[in-house]
Amino acid sequence: MLELLSAPPVDPLWDLAAEFAADPRPERLNLVLGVYRDHTGVTPVMAAVREAEIRLAERSASKEYRGLSGNTAFNRAMLSMVLGTEALTARATAVQTVAGTGALRLLADLVSRTRPGTTVWISDPAYVNHRPILEGAGLRVRTYGRLDSAGLPDTAAVLDDLSAARRDDVVLLQGCCHNPTGVDPSFGTWEELAALAATNGWIPFVDLAYHGLGDGLAADLRATRMLAERLPEVLIAVSCSKNFGLYSDRTGCAMVVGSSGKALRHVETALQNAARTLYSMPPEHGAAVVATVLEDERLRAAWLAELDGMRHRITANRADLVAHLRALGQDEQATHLARQKGMFSMLPLTPDRMALLRERFGIYGTTTGRINIAGVSAHRIPYLAQGIAAVLETPRAMSSV
Repeated sequence: MLELLSAPPVDPLWDLAAEFAADPRPERLNLVLGVYRDHTGVTPVMAAVREAEIRLAERSASKEYRGLSGNTAFNRAMLSMVLGTEALTARATAVQTVAGTGALRLLADLVSRTRPGTTVWISDPAYVNHRPILEGAGLRVRTYGRLDSAGLPDTAAVLDDLSAARRDDVVLLQGCCHNPTGVDPSFGTWEELAALAATNGWIPFVDLAYHGLGDGLAADLRATRMLAERLPEVLIAVSCSKNFGLYSDRTGCAMVVGSSGKALRHVETALQNAARTLYSMPPEHGAAVVATVLEDERLRAAWLAELDGMRHRITANRADLVAHLRALGQDEQATHLARQKGMFSMLPLTPDRMALLRERFGIYGTTTGRINIAGVSAHRIPYLAQGIAAVLETPRAMSSV
């Protein structure tokens, strides 16, 4: 059997991470993977998370199975945090998942089991794992436009493409801090999307992975809450990896908003059944940490303050990079970067120039030009700007490596 296995494609992000690890240059920069790092280059454990973990350790609760829906206190807290009002949480159900990736796959399986072969629309460009997850669940994937030639949101292209989405199609939307571009629709555009969904009958599928790291938690959740208020059905995949720093604890939540509580009567069981065939039930620790933080007023306030601090550092990093690029004569490119937000920035570099950036400067981003602006220490920003400017100024004929 094993001899029949053809060489599968390697994961592009982890392949680059392995190349970075083998690079001996001390000045190299790893801006590939989406993890937050502080000014020392370390991915910290948040103070509220650490205190919650101490409380859990002191409590020494049983490690008995929690059930297919996972930690129910976590699920309630996540519904409250994301949707905000009792009116909306009364129309929603949630199950704990294996991170945001697990939530995406569980909801994709729900769609596939309910209506096999459904078409799901994703942005172009999209998060690298969106298409594989959806196609792995047996769904058809189509794309809608995101940016114009100048790297700015092309609202007309998005609305025009999605006008072709039919009734019962699903449209995957990133709720904030778009990965990989860092460019989000205006709230007015979100309202146009809600109106289009209501008219044409397609279902929004919101991916929330970076809420709190763009404009603040409430602002980053505004579009998702609006969709839930105005539309009868919304699917929401939520990750706690970034805003709680629980990367390796794999903590997430799959939510479904229905037209009423009655409309949801079979949804939780369907999600449980899907989970049973994928991983049975999710890990407890991260969910218990999040529930402890969100249910305690003091810990929640401490978490929000630290989350705001992370957001401000990301914003300062981007502003500093913009300033250094302008000082190096790259005003147009700096202007584009200044419009972006969140953990990621999209550089105006082709794959061959990104390869040149790696070869000459040891600066590692994805081949599509995405860099993790949250992963660079402030004192390395000038070096990053110098590398970008040098590659931009390299004649096209010499840029192939």
